[in-house]
Amino acid sequence: MKKLTVKKGIACMACLECVRTCSVAFYKEFHPDKACLKITERNGAVKPMVCVQCGKCAAACPSGAITQNPKGVYMVSKKLCTGCGKCVEACPFGVMVKAEDSPTASKCIACGLCAKNCPMELLEVVEK
Repeated sequence: MKKLTVKKGIACMACLECVRTCSVAFYKEFHPDKACLKITERNGAVKPMVCVQCGKCAAACPSGAITQNPKGVYMVSKKLCTGCGKCVEACPFGVMVKAEDSPTASKCIACGLCAKNCPMELLEVVEK
């Protein structure tokens, strides 16, 4: 299974470079609400919240627009997505995106662009 992970033992400096990279890749603009990962603060620690490819978005999709590819990554079919937002509601990590100006939802596809642009080398795409 291919997925984006957060390395342990490295501190996130909350520079938002990963967020910028993701939102620009999907929506051609820097907008934190349009990135498929979020920077969160928990117990005083700042860290990226990423898609773990759990499939809850796919289970919630009434149109069957989210399916798992052979590498284990859940993908949104732009042809089948109705933009209802059920996947966004179902995502336990808050990283499923349905931008107001987009007719369809989007999610992490483990492309690795955010990892390549993280100055702390905190993110990585792994095959499990």
